Amino acid sequence: MIYKLLAINIDGTLLQSNGKLTKETREAIEYVQEKGIYVTLFTSRNFQSAKKIAKVLKIPSLLISHSGAFISSTIDTPIFENRIEEEIAYEIIKKIERYDCNLRISHEHFSIGNRKKMQSNLVAKAVLSNADPVFYPIQFVESLSHSVLENSISPLKIECFFSDEVEKNKVRIYIEERFKTVECLCHEEKRIEIVSKGVSKFNGLKRLGDELDINFDEMVVIGDSFSDLPLIERVGLGVAMGNAPIEIKKAADWITRSNNQNGVAYMVVEHFRKQFPLPFLRHHLNLEK
Repeated sequence: MIYKLLAINIDGTLLQSNGKLTKETREAIEYVQEKGIYVTLFTSRNFQSAKKIAKVLKIPSLLISHSGAFISSTIDTPIFENRIEEEIAYEIIKKIERYDCNLRISHEHFSIGNRKKMQSNLVAKAVLSNADPVFYPIQFVESLSHSVLENSISPLKIECFFSDEVEKNKVRIYIEERFKTVECLCHEEKRIEIVSKGVSKFNGLKRLGDELDINFDEMVVIGDSFSDLPLIERVGLGVAMGNAPIEIKKAADWITRSNNQNGVAYMVVEHFRKQFPLPFLRHHLNLEK
């Protein structure tokens, strides 16, 4: 099979555990782009954070951010965006604010969160020390629901961090029963991402493929988390990181090294060195663009 697109998850895949990119990874991305492969990133991170990483890697492509709710190469010209309506966001946040949780609403230009003290210091630390604010201004307020109304915000995503898994599930059930235009992504313990109906990394990659006229069978996906699983199962070559859960590895066509062992660089060089550059293949095999 000739592959035309390489999609890579960021956290736990592209980045090491310390949040850094290695020289080997940068060189591998440059190598595969020189072969004419379209390289993109897909992530639950906000666009500005993903764009910062793409810039370091010299990736000029469209990026899939906010768990698939925002696809763009520049912040002001998305080819796709799917927001939660202001009124719906207000009602959801007003309800969730009653629980012992930290909330954050995600917009392409900014993020707003509450500073609620939680029973679990680890959960609070995960919210407040998130890498996003390095690239992405975050403002803390007393009432997130009031901020949504006062500033007419239609967020791309609402993130909820709970102290208790039971409370998380109560909120998830309520949201799914009460609000039919949104859905909850629950891939991590004590955490929910609320997005518009139909938003996912899978659908984001499909939309990007449609835009580029590249089908799933012509794609390689590298990931490590349960939110990456539908992509790994569907594309032409699904790759699991060595640090991925066993369920992800079982579904993958290829298991590479871990993110701390240059797993992305190893897989990219090992596989794509066997594929001729796309311009060469198009010329000699009449390959469609």
